[in-house]
Amino acid sequence: MIDRLTVDKIIDAANIVDVVGEFVNLRKAGVNYKGLCPFHDDKTPSFMVSPAKNICHCFACGKGGTPVSFLMEHEQITYPEALRWLANKYNIEIEERELTDDERREQGERESMFIVNEWAKDYFQDILNNDIDGQAIGKQYFRSRGIRDDIMSKFALGYSPARRDAMATAAIAKGYKPEFLLKTGLCYERNQVDKLTSKQVDKLSDTENLTPNPSPKGEGSGNNLSSLNPHPSSLVDRYAGRVIFPWFNVSGRVVAFGGRLLDSRTKGVQQKYVNSPDSDIYHKERELYGLYQAKKAIVKEDCVYMVEGYTDVIAMHQCGVENVVANSGTALSTHQVHILHRFTNNIVLLYDGDEAGIKAAMRGTDMLLSEGMNVKVLLLPDGDDPDSFSRKHSAEELKRYIEEHQKDFIQFKTEMLLNGVTDPIKRSEAIGSIVRSVSVIPNQIIRDTYLRECSQRLQMNEQTLINTMNNYIRSDKEQEAKDKERELRGMASSNVPQGDVNHPSSTNPHPSSLISHPSSLIPHPSSNEVERMLVQCIVRYGERVIIEGVETEDGQIINLSVAQYMDYDLAQDGLSFSNELYNQILAEAVMHNNDEGFKAETYFTSHSDLQISQLATSLAINHYQLSKSLQMDVKQDTLRQQVNHLLLDFRMKIVENRLKDIQLQLRQVGSDMQRIRDLLQEQKDVQQLRDALAKQLGNDVIVRK
Repeated sequence: MIDRLTVDKIIDAANIVDVVGEFVNLRKAGVNYKGLCPFHDDKTPSFMVSPAKNICHCFACGKGGTPVSFLMEHEQITYPEALRWLANKYNIEIEERELTDDERREQGERESMFIVNEWAKDYFQDILNNDIDGQAIGKQYFRSRGIRDDIMSKFALGYSPARRDAMATAAIAKGYKPEFLLKTGLCYERNQVDKLTSKQVDKLSDTENLTPNPSPKGEGSGNNLSSLNPHPSSLVDRYAGRVIFPWFNVSGRVVAFGGRLLDSRTKGVQQKYVNSPDSDIYHKERELYGLYQAKKAIVKEDCVYMVEGYTDVIAMHQCGVENVVANSGTALSTHQVHILHRFTNNIVLLYDGDEAGIKAAMRGTDMLLSEGMNVKVLLLPDGDDPDSFSRKHSAEELKRYIEEHQKDFIQFKTEMLLNGVTDPIKRSEAIGSIVRSVSVIPNQIIRDTYLRECSQRLQMNEQTLINTMNNYIRSDKEQEAKDKERELRGMASSNVPQGDVNHPSSTNPHPSSLISHPSSLIPHPSSNEVERMLVQCIVRYGERVIIEGVETEDGQIINLSVAQYMDYDLAQDGLSFSNELYNQILAEAVMHNNDEGFKAETYFTSHSDLQISQLATSLAINHYQLSKSLQMDVKQDTLRQQVNHLLLDFRMKIVENRLKDIQLQLRQVGSDMQRIRDLLQEQKDVQQLRDALAKQLGNDVIVRK
């Protein structure tokens, strides 16, 4: 536990610019800083950092907060973990002490697992550096791979003694509980493996058959090892006789280990490498080896190299190329891609040039493209992997080789799938595969650019490729709709029967919350007309000042433009447009409002995003004419009034649609009296809100009873 005084010291020391700057490239914007939001696929800088208030905020997705809350969201860590991260950054000492039995019980299971893993990391390191066998076997192995002592320390490499209970015995002697040695996967039960041959043990030790994965309450039966309440003597070290590669999460905490056999047992053994099983703190599809050591370099270089193994990462670091991570033998997952997307949009798949490397590159390409990543592929010369290649070249030579030989995915797929292929059927299948990859790219402009390149390289009619791509996109949307419909049917069938009045209240929030938290009133498609009018105001008059002399919380006197006022007004009630393109236009108008010479109409009509420029152009001309009561007067004294009118009308549309939804539910609710009462109360509350809005809108609004 961290005492209150230390917590206060950490929070006082934490500087929002320093913290966010660890993960986001920031540039000065007046008294603030701005950059691309790390929480969504940001095309233009929408993430603002305020040193004066020591907070950050994204005007597009709304995420941000204090240094602590930013870290918790960005790194997916707990409050204590965020405090420890900051303490480490600012060299604030947190006194560690042996926990009493009562404190251990109070300590969360997850935190206890982190503590055990941290001790195990130090134990393996100590054995490597100070034990005779560790130096003669473990360190000698690393040195034979050309790994320097400083790199061993950087990656916390270690060695586990060959005696199969050495680590377990040492851990228990230090007071660590056997249950956490099992839950972290550092050990497994002896009685589960006594009847197996050594080869079977090696084969199964990386599977759930020998892996404790207890329920949170420690309950279970059958193969749930936590229910056995293991005696210390029954524990077997999972990594006995192996060199150790600790896995750090993105915040620097040890979540898992990898171990490699070194002796003759590797011959014919399928599990030369053994990794930690999934646990409460480690999920292999959510972690990337080396990310903690690489994240600063990834942000700096705006690019990440993806390799396959531990030693590939380590060798490239030693060579001087640090923006490199590995998925270490597992298929690339969407979770891993999302993590990388926080730091960069650019990735180079750096794999062996053998069949396995080609398959791995093919597997990962479409997933990366679908997540909006810019993908390059480099297959090293046959017989080389990133480890061996790095040891033969300097950092400059390696970077130059990558730059000169990396290929975009079209060139890569073309060479792999069409090289020497003359059969028309096989060629058409290969071309279809390439176009399929293009179809998953979310950005239309990038898709069109790649299709044009495909047409030139493949000597195919561009329109034919476009039609093929559109068929893929249409098919994907239809399948997505079917999957969503199936999901909704499944949810409906799993609902509480109508006659059951004891359904959880959490599924039916009290209608009064709709008044105090209008964000629960979701914009309805029918409100798009008013939304479009509001966005038209932004495009035409976004930079125009409509309120002067507003005092901020920090005492500054500012003027509010149309865009700024609209953003502030909607944020008060937690509202946003139902069209994400509209939200982006508003966010960018606010972001660039203080730029010298900024004019919203010029900016948006010439926008790099084709969708935005086309929309802005249509809104800038009088193709969509406002009604007489809503026509925009360019005079400042009426502009605010008319913007306010549209904002109120936007709210009214939402409220009226909510009333329609309630009435529909009342007709379908059946005999559930509690549900009927809740809906009637909600209806009454929403009607009151509607009446209040009607009074503000004035006599030109007709309220239907």
